[in-house]
Amino acid sequence: MTDRDSRMLMESILDYTRWVRSLEEQRGRPSKLRYTHILTDFLFYIIHKGMAWKEMFTLKTLKAFQIYSGYKGAYQALRALSDYLFTQGRIDQPLEISEPDSPLPELYEHYLHFLQCRQPSTGYIRQSRQILSLLHGYLQRHDIHLSALKIEHLDGFMATFNVTRTTRSIYRSYLRGFLKYLYHERKVIRWDLAPLLVGPPQFARRKLPKFLRPKQVKKLFESLNLSTPTEKRTCAMVHLAYSLGLRPVEISKITLDDISFQRAELTLQERKMGDPLSLPVPDQTIKAIALYVSQGRPQSPSRHLFLTHQVPHRPLSPGTVIGYISKVMKQAGLPSSAYWLRHTYAQNLFVMGRSIYEVKEMMGHQNIQSSKGYLHINTELMRRVLFDEEL
Repeated sequence: MTDRDSRMLMESILDYTRWVRSLEEQRGRPSKLRYTHILTDFLFYIIHKGMAWKEMFTLKTLKAFQIYSGYKGAYQALRALSDYLFTQGRIDQPLEISEPDSPLPELYEHYLHFLQCRQPSTGYIRQSRQILSLLHGYLQRHDIHLSALKIEHLDGFMATFNVTRTTRSIYRSYLRGFLKYLYHERKVIRWDLAPLLVGPPQFARRKLPKFLRPKQVKKLFESLNLSTPTEKRTCAMVHLAYSLGLRPVEISKITLDDISFQRAELTLQERKMGDPLSLPVPDQTIKAIALYVSQGRPQSPSRHLFLTHQVPHRPLSPGTVIGYISKVMKQAGLPSSAYWLRHTYAQNLFVMGRSIYEVKEMMGHQNIQSSKGYLHINTELMRRVLFDEEL
């Protein structure tokens, strides 16, 4: 190790902390320099070990420093620093926290690549790989080839999990994507098993979609702030969820090319039912998007509309969209979630006299049964008006 290497690391840490401080100030938040003690100790550790620059940001060094320091946040701190240095061109690649995944058989890997081309979140890819790895092991143990796969085999595989009903439902959704791929894309199985992979029926269970009343909608929009880039981004997302009834995953996938400010129109390239759809965008929603693009969106080669404000700027995940919308609703004193805005949009369609078939198309429902849940809400509203019954 040379003095030049140690100076490079010290200057890099100082530059990173200045960047974090400026970023926090731009957001109007008090500066909280996370990881300062960890990065300082990392500098002393590197000097003590006499490591060269090219050895500093490796998985081997990370593991050794984790053992040496005992810091629980060592992984996160060094990953954050390496991401920053990568965007600045000071290192060739950011630090990879985890070991590379063991490759699955070729067909499984092709499916995961197929998913990546459709740009789902990194977490979705990782979780899909985990479920497929478990499925592959199960089929191997029972000597079942994919081409001979039956719904009974899948039911047996699902029975191996001791998890909650919600988690089991998520696992089934990952498997259904793989089954559709096997049938429609690769013709490996003779029947489309995806629709058959369902959970046990839940009798007498009627959980109606919840929505906001007009006074609550007014309260929400009056509470929105536009001081920081993050607030401008959240405001635009709230408008899209309320005025167009978009799902968080649809909001996360919107690109700059999907928006026509001149025609006040948004084209959704991918909906749950598959067909692209062009929707007229209300004036207030167009203004909220334009404000974010002109004053809040970071400069980036990415064409996605909504990006993270941390470098490197990445497209927002559906979970992040949910988190920010839910946060402003909570701050407005509304006991609701992001999906309530979508439900409110559907209710407004019925109030305007739209048929259930029109609601199905505009909501992007795969079947009309999903739309009928909103019709129950509308019936209850009519009962309140006609008979003065409380909801």
